Amino acid sequence: MAKETSILETKTFDTAEKKEKIILVAVATSDGDDTEQSLIELEELGQTAGAETVAKVIQNREKLHPATYIGKGKIEEVKKLICSTKADTVVCDDELSPAQYYNLEEALDIKVIDRTIMILDIFAKRASTSEGKLQVELAQLRYRASHLTGGRSELSRLGGGIGTRGPGEQKLEMDRRLIKERITQVRKELEHVKHVRELTRKKRQENPVPVVAIVGYTNAGKSTLLNKLTGAGVLSEDKLFATLDPVTRRLELESGGEILFTDTVGFIRKLPHHLIQAFRGTLEEAKYADVILHIADCSNPDMDAQMCTVYDTLEKLGIGDKKIVTAFNKIDLADENIQLKDLKADKTVKISAKNGTGLDILIDTLTEVLKEGKKIIEKIFPYSEASKINEIHKLGQIMKEEYESDGIYIKAEIPAEYSYMFD
Repeated sequence: MAKETSILETKTFDTAEKKEKIILVAVATSDGDDTEQSLIELEELGQTAGAETVAKVIQNREKLHPATYIGKGKIEEVKKLICSTKADTVVCDDELSPAQYYNLEEALDIKVIDRTIMILDIFAKRASTSEGKLQVELAQLRYRASHLTGGRSELSRLGGGIGTRGPGEQKLEMDRRLIKERITQVRKELEHVKHVRELTRKKRQENPVPVVAIVGYTNAGKSTLLNKLTGAGVLSEDKLFATLDPVTRRLELESGGEILFTDTVGFIRKLPHHLIQAFRGTLEEAKYADVILHIADCSNPDMDAQMCTVYDTLEKLGIGDKKIVTAFNKIDLADENIQLKDLKADKTVKISAKNGTGLDILIDTLTEVLKEGKKIIEKIFPYSEASKINEIHKLGQIMKEEYESDGIYIKAEIPAEYSYMFD
């Protein structure tokens, strides 16, 4: 008699999402240490994207191989690693050309992506606002447009030259046209967002509360600091690009004044050009800030290189003339003997955003730097000019106000550029 199989004995299956196994590949054309550090960061990007790194390969070359990124010997080495690790994807640390993509995929017979695609994928997951999603889409479209090629099988092309024209060429042109049309549409939508932001900025200028733009390398602790100072409730994780969409929050000072803090997207080495272009509108918020607050992770051995990346990106955005306060964050995790300096900053402080160490000093330092552009006025305004006092309220902070027989005595602090209005 055959034994019946009970429900309890039925075989079960694990429905957990399988982690993509990736092999990281880089080419060291100069300093090997820098390439090692870049590959460590690429592994962190992979973790953030939900992948598992199973192998790393670095090739020392004078320059990238123009056709396959790495040489034939390394291609064979990577092939063997694919077999032994059962990897799903090869990730290259530099942006690949269309030819390098095609040739490398052909040679390895596996999916190949580059650092740019990895970052775009993370950004697509992290974007939560409509503006963030539009910016990511624009970056993706620009990347696709620059990497469209007629040499791939999915475009029904056998290769370039005679005998390859026809439906494949039409498909390629159709892809280009559709991408171009969508780019135009996304740009229009982002222009509308930009217009709304400019109106918001004008309203701020009518009631000018000082603005501090928080910038820094990704995972340096910007969101943690914003949460600690203002209770913003922004997602804060030990991951690259834990937050993507910019956030502005108000901090009320004990002295009675206020400061607006704007958190921006984190920077990273080899930040794709497409992303800098797409996020220019958001990052330009720093352009209109009164002070740049640069957060540097002093517990990271690669801090100096990360700081250089931040300043290079600010330079590309045309934000090089602002006053800068650098906060060396995670001081509680750093070596006690570490020497901390930033020659490009106007002031530096040591803090721990996580446990609150040094935050009082940071606020005092920011207040001091903000005051450098302010002027103290003392004047008795006739009662017939009482409306000017309302203007002072809008522009700055009234420190003393007394009603006297001949008018209203005012001692106030206002931006120096508006002092002429009360002479």
